[in-house]
Amino acid sequence: MRLAIYRLAGAAAVLLAAPAQAEWVASWTAAPHAPLGTEGPFAAASYENVTLTQILRLSEGGKQLRVRFSNRYGPAPLEIGAARIVQIDGSGNEVPGTARMLTFGGAPSAVIPRGAPFVSDAVNVNVPDLARMKVEIYLPKATGPCTCHLTGTDELAVSPPGNFLGKPFEPVDRKQFRAFLSGIEVDSPDALGTIVAYGDSITDGVGSTPGANRRWPDILANRLQDAGKEWAVANQAISGNRILSPGMGESALSRFDEDVLSLPNVKYIIVFEGVNDIGNRFGVRAGGPQLPGLDQPQFDVEEMIAGYKQIVARAHAKGIKVIGSPIGPYKGASYWSEEGEAARQKINDWILNSGTFDATVRLDTAFADPTDPQKMREGYHMGDHLHGSDAGLNAVGESIDLGLFKRD
Repeated sequence: MRLAIYRLAGAAAVLLAAPAQAEWVASWTAAPHAPLGTEGPFAAASYENVTLTQILRLSEGGKQLRVRFSNRYGPAPLEIGAARIVQIDGSGNEVPGTARMLTFGGAPSAVIPRGAPFVSDAVNVNVPDLARMKVEIYLPKATGPCTCHLTGTDELAVSPPGNFLGKPFEPVDRKQFRAFLSGIEVDSPDALGTIVAYGDSITDGVGSTPGANRRWPDILANRLQDAGKEWAVANQAISGNRILSPGMGESALSRFDEDVLSLPNVKYIIVFEGVNDIGNRFGVRAGGPQLPGLDQPQFDVEEMIAGYKQIVARAHAKGIKVIGSPIGPYKGASYWSEEGEAARQKINDWILNSGTFDATVRLDTAFADPTDPQKMREGYHMGDHLHGSDAGLNAVGESIDLGLFKRD
C-alpha cells in the first residue's frame, strides 16, 4: 500500500534509490489539517515568492532521510521551487557537512497536485538521534491558504521576497506552526520501528515551552534513546481533535489511514484522545472563538466506545499494537460539566477493563491531583485546567513503561 502511495505522489525514485534492507521510520511528523478560515486567530496563511524555514527535532537518527511534504488541503497545485535540509546545533548554527538540497525524482523542484502528499528523494547524511534540523522551502508562486499544522511550538520564519535557501535573512514574520511539511523519514539500520502518539492538543504540546521539545512524546523519545531503545516517535496529534467529529482537523477516525497507516514501520500507537468530544458534547464553553465548521452531533458513550474499537480494529488489521490511555482529568476547564465527567468515567472504565487495547497506560493519573482526581494537579496545567505545563507533560512522558515496546 505504501508503495502505491509513493508512486501516486511521484516519488517512486525514492524507493528505487533506497538500499534493499532500508529500515525507514517516521522520525518526526506533524499531521496537517484544513485551513480554519481567512480571518481571526485561526486564519490560514498564504505565501508567494518567499522562503520558509522551519525548525524541528528528529527522534531517531540514521544514515539517510527523506522529507514528506503535503498539499492535502491546498486549493490548487503547490509549487516547491527548491528545498534544503540541514542539521543545526543547540545555538541554531548549521552543522558543517550536513546540508543537503532536496530533489524529487531527480528534479530540483516539484509541483504537488492538489490534495496529495509528496516525498523527496532520499539523501545520504548521517544524523544522530534527537538531532535538531532546519528545513527550508522556497515557494515561488502563490500557495493559497496553506496546508498547515497549527500547533508547531517551534519557529517558522518567513523571508523577504526571494529564494534564500542556504542564506541568512531577517524574517519579515515568525509563526509557531508547520507549513506544507508533514514528516521526516529516516533510514535507521538499528531502528526497532515507529511509535505513533495519537491525540489532541494535550499530546500536540499546547502549554509547553516553544522550541524546547517538552511535549510528552518528546519526553518519551528522550527516555527511549537514553535507555538504548532505538524507537522513532511520531507525534500525530492535532490540537482540538476529536475521535468522532471533524472541526480542528478531520476526526481521529477519518484521518487514521493517512496520519497513521501511511507512516513507515509503525509498530505501536498510543491513543490519548476524547476530552474534546465529551467537553463539546456535554459542556458549555465559556467564551473563546468558535472554530469554523465545528458541529457537535449528539452522540452517547456507546458511540464513543465504538469509535475507539474502530481504531483498534484497523490498527490490528495492519499488525499494529494499540496502547490506550483513559481520558485525562479536566474539571475546571471551560467546557467541564457533571454530565461530561460521568461520560469520562464510563469511557475510562471501559478503556481500562474491556481488554480491547493491547495495553493501557495511565496518562490521566500522571496529570491528576491526588486529592481530587477529576482535576489536574496544580502546576501540571498551563492555568486552564486542561493543557499540560512543562512539568505536567514531563510527568506524563515519564509515566510510560518502556517495557511495553518490544522488539518483534
